[in-house]
Amino acid sequence: QVQLVESGGGSVQAGGSLRVSCAASGDTVSRICMGWFRRAPGKEREGVAHIDAYESTTYADSVKGRFIISKDDAKNALYLQMNGLKPEDTGMYYCAAAGLWRTMAARTRLDPNEYKAWGQGTQVTVSS
Repeated sequence: QVQLVESGGGSVQAGGSLRVSCAASGDTVSRICMGWFRRAPGKEREGVAHIDAYESTTYADSVKGRFIISKDDAKNALYLQMNGLKPEDTGMYYCAAAGLWRTMAARTRLDPNEYKAWGQGTQVTVSS
C-alpha cells in the first residue's frame, strides 16, 4: 500500500502561483496512476488532474491551461503546478493513488471512488 504526504500549500492572491507536492512511499509513482483532488468548503471532493504510468494527463475543465500535473520518478514524487489561481481554487488539496493500474479509462480518471490511497491534504487559499 502506497503512503502519500502532501506539502506546499499556502495562501496567495488571485493570479498568483503555487506548487503542491506529494511524496510517495511503498510503491513507485512511475508505475501507477495518480491524481490530485480538492475539496472546497461546503462542496464535494472533485478531481483536478490525473497522470498515468505513461505520463498521459487529464485535467478538469476548470483548471485546463492553468494547472500542470507532473511526477519525478527519481524523487518518487507527484506535483501540481497551479498558475493563474482564482478564489474558487481555494480548498484542501489531496494526492491519491489508484491502485496498481498503469492506465485508466477516461471516464474514471477524475473519479475519487477509483483511488485507493490518499494523503492527508494540504490547504490552498486564494484571496481576491
